[in-house]
Amino acid sequence: MKKRLLLLFYLCGSLWADAQTQPQTENDPTYYVSYAQYITGRFYFSRKYTSFDLRSLDEGLSVRYRPNTTLNMGVGATYKWATLNLAYGFPFLNPTGNRGKTRYLDLQVHNYGRKIVVDLFGQFYRGFYLNDESLRKDDGTYYQRPDMLVQMVGASALYLFNHRRFSYRASFLQNEWQKRSAGSLLVGWEIYVGRGKADSSFIPSAMNDVANIYVDRVSFVETGPSIGYAYTFVFKKHFFITGSTNVSLDYGKNLIYTDHGTEHSESFSPNSLARLFAGYNSAKWALSFTFVHQVARVSSNRDALATSLNTGNLRFNTVYRFVPNRRTRKMLKEVIK
Repeated sequence: MKKRLLLLFYLCGSLWADAQTQPQTENDPTYYVSYAQYITGRFYFSRKYTSFDLRSLDEGLSVRYRPNTTLNMGVGATYKWATLNLAYGFPFLNPTGNRGKTRYLDLQVHNYGRKIVVDLFGQFYRGFYLNDESLRKDDGTYYQRPDMLVQMVGASALYLFNHRRFSYRASFLQNEWQKRSAGSLLVGWEIYVGRGKADSSFIPSAMNDVANIYVDRVSFVETGPSIGYAYTFVFKKHFFITGSTNVSLDYGKNLIYTDHGTEHSESFSPNSLARLFAGYNSAKWALSFTFVHQVARVSSNRDALATSLNTGNLRFNTVYRFVPNRRTRKMLKEVIK
């Protein structure tokens, strides 16, 4: 993407009324405490990404296309149920490379309510490269596909059974503080729609002498239930590591366009969504590393061909909480009702 302002606007209030009206006493304060009445300010670095994978299990062939995305630096704040983040991919953080240009709009919202977690994805990418040393040119330029287009939209929702003792917000938003180790079973549902398209086969001719596989378009829609578990390990009250994963068995309808025509298939695909958080938390300061990675798989009957779309977000946060004064509270009250 050209160097321009990336406005990452997360109005991450809960989509359910109880997220705004539930009493603070609903959580067990011996496990975690809330700072919803504080302003949680943050300075952060983040990088979003999407990759497109294509594999032929019969031929042992595998390619992974990646976009040339930017590392962004920004600031943000959370107050009660609302979060606003602003970031920009500054040139000094993103020196010109030899991976080509990518035009993209990457929308990711990870809404961590007390009881329900909602993840929304909207990826629109054009321009990819292959990180394969055998295909690099003499000047170091990677194999590039400016014609390649990948798009996906999706949503997932998860219910936290142990929300009284386990807090996702403490790990991701840092507007809560998990003081004791706890975990929770996760159950939910997801849906994804996506496609990949290129002017010619995704498989470079230099890698396709033996396999002779031609695929230039893939599209899919899939939905299904998911189940998982999340756990936060707390060391000496302040240091924490949170691991979370959920797997789903989605039923999907897929279209794969090959030189033999259009292949229709219907199948169950095991997808996954993993999260990892680690850092330091206290009454005023917090440091955290966050990682979210989602995989949507598309299966095919031809030559055991399989494709997948991977999306994610890497982020490092420095956080400080403070109590707003009366004037600030009055202003925020008019904006956040």
